[in-house]
Amino acid sequence: MSTNALQKHYKDKVVPALTKKHGYANPHQVPRLEKIVVTSCMGKAPDRKVAVDDAVNEIAKITGQRPSITFSKKAVANFKLREGEALGARATLRGQRMWEFLHRFINITSPNIRDFRGISSKSFDGRGNYAVGIADQSIFPEIEIDQIKRQIGFDLIFVTSAPTDAEGRSLLTELGLPFRDAKKAEEAVAAAE
Repeated sequence: MSTNALQKHYKDKVVPALTKKHGYANPHQVPRLEKIVVTSCMGKAPDRKVAVDDAVNEIAKITGQRPSITFSKKAVANFKLREGEALGARATLRGQRMWEFLHRFINITSPNIRDFRGISSKSFDGRGNYAVGIADQSIFPEIEIDQIKRQIGFDLIFVTSAPTDAEGRSLLTELGLPFRDAKKAEEAVAAAE
């Protein structure tokens, strides 16, 4: 399924399925994926400045977009951290790049995870947004394994327009995100309602 096919799948299959499941009266009520945020923090690295540059390069390869650098808001002496020091990198994907990244994550990247049985469905924030942590960048096909200088972990945040976790979970499940316990989670949500 190409990226345009994933968008077409959303319009043709996901919107009617969610409308039927949740009883939306208006098609504009149907939740949609607004953006995907890819973040990495290098707070514990002893050579933080070089580590942030590595994270910027890795995120740029993975997303196809140059990330912005995040800076510390205050100084913390125990962590040898100064105010305004570079800490990590963040890229926000919207539009075509978002759909392309989602397609690659569902079909190529997540099956590359060792002993993959699906991703946990417990990381919703109460407002329909979902976060998943990736421990190693080597699962992404854009990264050349022999070029890796250090192991960098990422957080992927899927921001939806869904008002509740149940609706956000339904949206992401219909889009094809491989949740580990999707059936159990659906039954638990149905039992709670």
